[in-house]
Amino acid sequence: MTSAWVGERVRLRGFEPADWEAFHAFEEYSDDVRNGWLLTPPRSTEGARKWVAELAAEEPDLDRFKLVIARREDDAAVGSINTHDVDRHYGTFAYGVAIGTPHHRKGYASDAIVLLLRYMFGERRFQKCDVVVYAGNQPSLALHRRLGFVEEGRRRRARFAAGRYEDELLLGMTVEEFNDRHGS
Repeated sequence: MTSAWVGERVRLRGFEPADWEAFHAFEEYSDDVRNGWLLTPPRSTEGARKWVAELAAEEPDLDRFKLVIARREDDAAVGSINTHDVDRHYGTFAYGVAIGTPHHRKGYASDAIVLLLRYMFGERRFQKCDVVVYAGNQPSLALHRRLGFVEEGRRRRARFAAGRYEDELLLGMTVEEFNDRHGS
């Protein structure tokens, strides 16, 4: 038997209370936290435990969810992926992905993204996926282009981080583009 949530390198799964340590450690890498979204003040150990416990207790929604990206060989948390901006009327959604710094450049993000897209396109009938990447995050831009995302727009000076303004790039992929590149 094969799970739709298992790829070559990773397994997507729900949060477990024990995952707090990994995610708390990932917050130590400020540049990567900024690239993902927003640098926030440090979270306490108890705050990290509580945050992950709350995620672990959430009932999953079919279209809006946050999952752990776990290494296939030992189930260790290496990052997370979530869906957002879901619009069932138009059949569009967006996602965010974050991989902890010690786990970069190992193929975990690309494996997780393909699994997520296969589910959203093949099981939930969405027709388009959007993703926003900050212009300075060249590794993420390269990853998304390799996966087949197409640049669709740029919001100039859309955010302020690390003492400077930065553009946001909007990239997209249709279900047909996904199937042509990755199979259904």
